[in-house]
Formats: sequence, structure tokens, C-alpha cells
Amino acid sequence: MQQLMDGIFLGSIYALFAVGYTLVFGVLDRLNLAHAAVFSAGALVGIEVVTRTGISIWAAVPIVMVVGAILGLIIERVAFRPLEGRHDAHFAGLISSIALGAIFIALLQARYGPDTSRFDPSVFPKTRFEFLGAGVSLLQLLILIISICLMVLLTWLVAKSKLGRGMRAISENAHAAAVLGINVNRVSALTFAISSALGAAAGVLFTLNVNTAQLGIGHAVELKGLAVIIVGGLGSLPGAVVGGLLLGLAEVFAVNYVGTSWRDMVAFGLLFLILVVRPQGLFGAKKIREV
Repeated sequence: MQQLMDGIFLGSIYALFAVGYTLVFGVLDRLNLAHAAVFSAGALVGIEVVTRTGISIWAAVPIVMVVGAILGLIIERVAFRPLEGRHDAHFAGLISSIALGAIFIALLQARYGPDTSRFDPSVFPKTRFEFLGAGVSLLQLLILIISICLMVLLTWLVAKSKLGRGMRAISENAHAAAVLGINVNRVSALTFAISSALGAAAGVLFTLNVNTAQLGIGHAVELKGLAVIIVGGLGSLPGAVVGGLLLGLAEVFAVNYVGTSWRDMVAFGLLFLILVVRPQGLFGAKKIREV
């Protein structure tokens, strides 16, 4: 039960990171590889905000999300929008986002240096609970609640709101959406902003969980985020949530029963297994080739 709870806590953070990834991919058909740099920025900015201002770590999360949203707007405006209309826009955007992510990391290094950053342990609540024989800290519980609330809010936004309807229309056909009066550039920019806000939130929550952050923390999670959206099904928000939880559980059980050095092998072995059994992912739709 303890391992199950730890896996759910870790998986909820992976899911939050992957939901931001798959939002842009599912709506705009763009893979934003600057997302990892936003994750790192969320972690480091969160530590600075709490350390310098002394505010609650939970009050810092919305501030970090605003910073992430601003970075998302920059990514959309600088790395992707200038490439619209090119025949190689997908590949060019991929490379452009990698370059912009590297610039973000360089700026973070200039600001925070290469050393590891940590929260002061005194900012963490010490309360612990017992649940079905497993120990759960108040910090872990709050991280889980925040992750779930953000994912539920995003699901509602995409399914029910006017912005969500615009997102779904663009994902089907951007040109038709523009003809119908939808401001494609505005919806695209907001999609990147929301995606990066979630990525920054995942960064600060992950750092709260492990209390350590370096410049490369986002790159360590990036591959796992890609694995999650492939396992769940490209472009599927529910798939990203389920895939994140599966990956978190796989890692925790691998560490406890096999060994720490086998953690990534077991996690990515799960990816290959699912791709063999169900290539479109757990929640992905199988595409039918038109002839």
C-alpha cells in the first residue's frame, strides 16, 4: 500500500507534465520540446519566490504558473508562429523549440547558477496521516490534490468552455476554424500559455516532492513525459493522466522490488510493451488509411 501511494503521488506529477505536452500536440499538432525548460524554470522560480518573499509554498504555485504562462506565450510567438505556412513547419518548430529551450536554460543558469537549489525544510508541513497502513504526509496529499484539480480544470476547459471549443475546432481544421470566425492565433497562444503554466506547476510540485532542483531537472522528466503521452495515446488528455500514473507506479515498484538502477528500464519497458500490444496507445484512436 505504501508503494502504491508513492507511485500515485509521483505519477500525478508526471501526468500533469504530460498533460501540458499533449495539450499543444493534440490541439495544434506541434511537439514543444521547450516544455522541459519551462519545467526547470517552474522549479527554480518557485524556490526563489518562497526563499526571497517568505510566502507560503502554496501561494507560490499560482505565481509560478503565471511565469510559465508567459514563457508559453514567448514560445508560441518566437518558436512556432513565424514558421506557420512552411511545408516543414512540424520539423522546423521542433528544432526551433529545442533552441529556445536552450536559451531559457542559459538564462536560468545566469540567474541561479549551476548548483543544486532546495527549499528550506522549515517551509514544509510536518503533518502525517495513516491510510490503510501507509504513511502519507500532508505535503504529498496537497501535491496530489493540486495536480488532480489542475487536470480536472483543464479537462473541463477543453470540453465545455468557449476556448475549449475553439481548441477542438482548430485541432480538426485550422483553416475551417478561421473561416468560422475563430481567432486561430489567439487560441494557439492561449493553448501554449495554459500548457506551459501546467508544466511550470509540475516543476515546482516535483521539486516540493524531492526538494532538489538543478538546471537539467526538466530534461530528466522530458523523456518520461514523451513516454507518457505515447503510452496514453497521442493527443489524449485522459491517456496522459493514466499514462502518468502507470509510469509513476512502474518506477516505484521497480525501485522496491528490482533496484534503483532498473527503474528507467522497467518504466520504458512498459512503453515498448504497450506499443507492441496497442501501437496507438491506451486511449489513442487507430487511424484508418484513406484510399
